[in-house]
Amino acid sequence: MSAKIRMNTEFRNKLFNKIKDVFENESTEEREAFLKAREGFNYCQKSAFDLAKQVVERSYPKEDVDTLRVFKKKYGDPCDVVAKDKCFYFAHNEDVDDEGETKETKSHFDFGLYGNLDGNEGYGREDQDQFAHAYFREELKAKGCNPDILPQQSGKESNPHKTKHVDMCNKELGKSSSGYGGSDDNNEIGLAKKFNTPFYADVIGTSYCRSRAIACTKDEYQQFEQWRMAKADVVSKHTTWVDSISKQADQLKIGLKAYRYLSEGIELATELGINVDEAELVKTNSTGLTIYNPTNLANMIKGMKNKQSANTREAKILARQKYESVN
Repeated sequence: MSAKIRMNTEFRNKLFNKIKDVFENESTEEREAFLKAREGFNYCQKSAFDLAKQVVERSYPKEDVDTLRVFKKKYGDPCDVVAKDKCFYFAHNEDVDDEGETKETKSHFDFGLYGNLDGNEGYGREDQDQFAHAYFREELKAKGCNPDILPQQSGKESNPHKTKHVDMCNKELGKSSSGYGGSDDNNEIGLAKKFNTPFYADVIGTSYCRSRAIACTKDEYQQFEQWRMAKADVVSKHTTWVDSISKQADQLKIGLKAYRYLSEGIELATELGINVDEAELVKTNSTGLTIYNPTNLANMIKGMKNKQSANTREAKILARQKYESVN
């Protein structure tokens, strides 16, 4: 049957999506490296935050936090100086400069889903979005979103297609409009809130984290840097995997566009080790049966005709006569 069926846009799209879906789910070195990086990050995230909490509590002892909360309850807003945060400036003074003087080494470490990956305090950068999309990739795919949009659009100018899919992913994840910590980042919802909730620690002071560098040792600082590198590795491995899929998909599009007959697309899928049910492909095609089955095509055309009944005129006359006889 397929030898007589010409390829069309709908068949190309169906074959492309089916084959690309296999590309995304088959076990490859790139895919396994991404999954391993994400799993490794989960371990690093927990261990790094456990350490961060210890460091924070050295500077802000739990008993002091509890005392201040008692004062807040007693005196109200004037004593409202305790808050929860998920991002911190950690600093150590164990390095020296070229002149032998002690120097401070500090950086911003954000344990939130959209936290920075480079130590620079800020929000809304593409690598932050990509990490969030990659981390919850399966959940976003299940909701009809495209969590691979950023690596797919890497190097391209901002455009409506890219913006649309990035916004869809961020909305589905519940991205905060601000992204900064604070005890109650009330803008957080959904998966973003679920991810962030375990990673808050009590701090004393009303200033932003930039103005309160928390002392740590050089060894502790290096462990925080390793955690942040694990987060960046998720983005890197996600990019590599998506790039490999995109290159395959580009060649697939070229081939399918050149094919004149459906049989050629079926043969390609078979050569790739992908089973495509030709009958099901034609059956589920919106026009397949209509175009290639004469009976169905004839019935469809007949159904499109606004035919009048042969006795329409006679029926109208009889109806009029009946009406006049009654009246």
